Amino acid sequence: MYNLNRATWLALLAASVVACSKEAPPPQAATVVAEPPAKTQVISEAAPVESGDNGLGGTSWRLVQIISMDDSTDVPADPSLYTLDFSADGTVKMQVDCNRGSGSWTSEGDNSLKFGPVATTRAMCPPGSLHDAYLAQFEWVRSYVMRDGHLFLATMADGSIIEFEPTGGD
Repeated sequence: MYNLNRATWLALLAASVVACSKEAPPPQAATVVAEPPAKTQVISEAAPVESGDNGLGGTSWRLVQIISMDDSTDVPADPSLYTLDFSADGTVKMQVDCNRGSGSWTSEGDNSLKFGPVATTRAMCPPGSLHDAYLAQFEWVRSYVMRDGHLFLATMADGSIIEFEPTGGD
């Protein structure tokens, strides 16, 4: 079991506060742009566009644990059933216990991370599955930290920290 020390919690908290405190720009009229600006990843549900990915593109992870702020921790019986594969083109693929999923992701700045809608197969997973708890986290993720070879995703309002380790292929 991998325990988070106080410095890691503080770093994740700081990353969450920064990611959640940025104000959204005011809406603007649509304009046609020949190319997206450098270091900005543009994601659309129809055709993700490759751009800067802050080191996440091309990485694959398996779930270690989901730590909720109510001090509960969910640990998968088989971590290989809960994976996350970031593609450099802004798509993400997931193994969610007995289901598979895909969607989009974007990272517009240091430690910022958001997922678009995730489509999954709908098989009924066995009792004890973390399917629902795992899948429910992604719409709330706003930041990430890589520490000691692990990936930590932080949700909005410090709801939870999702810890991953690299898959064997990395």
